[in-house]
Amino acid sequence: MIISRPMDATERDDGIDPELLAQAQRLGISIAGFSETQLRLHLQKIDPAGAEERARRWSEENAEALKAYRESIERCGVFGDDLRTW
Repeated sequence: MIISRPMDATERDDGIDPELLAQAQRLGISIAGFSETQLRLHLQKIDPAGAEERARRWSEENAEALKAYRESIERCGVFGDDLRTW
């Protein structure tokens, strides 16, 4: 069971996405003992709207790179396609 309590400044971890830290602090969640992945999953459970908003922003910010990647796959195929025997 995860107990929510206010986050102390000493609990902050520089290795965790600052946006996740801000969301946890806004929701009053202690991040002690959480890895970034664990925190992300926990926040998705208790604040799905926040997770959806982050995903939407990420898609918008990376739309150009995703489009270029898809075009590259269409032109060149997937790496190793020529080596597959199935």
